[in-house]
Amino acid sequence: MATQEFTAAEERAMQLALGEARRGMRGANPLVGAAVLDADGAVLASGYHRGAGFPHAEIEALANLPEGLDRTTLADCTMVVTLEPCNHQGRTGPCAVAVAEAGIGRLVHASDDQTSAAGGADYLRSRGVDVRSGLCRDAALDLNQRWFKAKSARRPFTTMHIAQTLDGLIAAADGSSQWITSEAARQDSHGIRARVDAIIAGTGTVLADNPRLTARTGNGEPAASQPLRVVMGTRDVPADAAVRGSDGKFLQLHTHDPAEVLDLLAGRGVAHAMIEGGATVAAAFLKVDLVDELVLYLAPLLLGAGTRSTAPLGIGTLADAAHWRWDSSGGGHTTNLGADLRLHLEPAPAGSTPAVRKGL
Repeated sequence: MATQEFTAAEERAMQLALGEARRGMRGANPLVGAAVLDADGAVLASGYHRGAGFPHAEIEALANLPEGLDRTTLADCTMVVTLEPCNHQGRTGPCAVAVAEAGIGRLVHASDDQTSAAGGADYLRSRGVDVRSGLCRDAALDLNQRWFKAKSARRPFTTMHIAQTLDGLIAAADGSSQWITSEAARQDSHGIRARVDAIIAGTGTVLADNPRLTARTGNGEPAASQPLRVVMGTRDVPADAAVRGSDGKFLQLHTHDPAEVLDLLAGRGVAHAMIEGGATVAAAFLKVDLVDELVLYLAPLLLGAGTRSTAPLGIGTLADAAHWRWDSSGGGHTTNLGADLRLHLEPAPAGSTPAVRKGL
């Protein structure tokens, strides 16, 4: 395929779209941003995908266009988007159809969609839209590298939540743990619970703490959206355990295998899962690289002894450490929440970290 050329205005617009995409929340859908340029290359509107169930970036950008633009004007406009527009009906309609019906004459996308939603570019071409691809492709792929990894494995995108002390503990020596983090941090984590399709804990945590694993609002009321409550492990969950609830959204999986858990959840339509604990479950997912996003709440406390946030990972030397990188999407990589600090990270792609050096 011949190398495609892009204008300076399109390149600037794609950088804007990438920035817009990072405003979105990671989860069941990729981070996507879009911008619309007029015939002179000036930005008319931009938008981003806020998360599952919200309008896609292309739809947001179209909705943000100035009022009164006719189809003749839009035919001279170019939409720049970080991912090929979808061509399937999900919670929202196909973006490719919306772009074509709006009358946009040209579209530039950074990377092709290799999922079941692909085909938007071909559809747009069939409707007479001039479509080009490849602008800032590497940056766009890197932005969603873990989402693409999860999709290619046909498993849910997986978020891990940890609330710990400065010295990496989730409970004191006597087992007490309520509460290590502040109310603000706990409410933030409940916001994640309300966005995911399933929340996963181990039988050890359920038997020790009897958690509800529900999503709750600031006043303690149940959130409108509730995740499937999943307990993994071979010990039976007691009939009166709080996690069972009364809404039918409880599932026990009698396995310790994280890959099996995610495979079974994918079969139930779960696209975004959250790992809630405890240390053994956290280590099990981390050891096999099945955590796509880490949200760590760090409390300004020191305990010295107690339960660590993860069980041993089987790493014996610094050279074998698992590398992570800061994730600025969804509000930033560091956020103050009351007295606590919220850290947001994702696994670093293979080969993207420098070799470990000895000495200073």
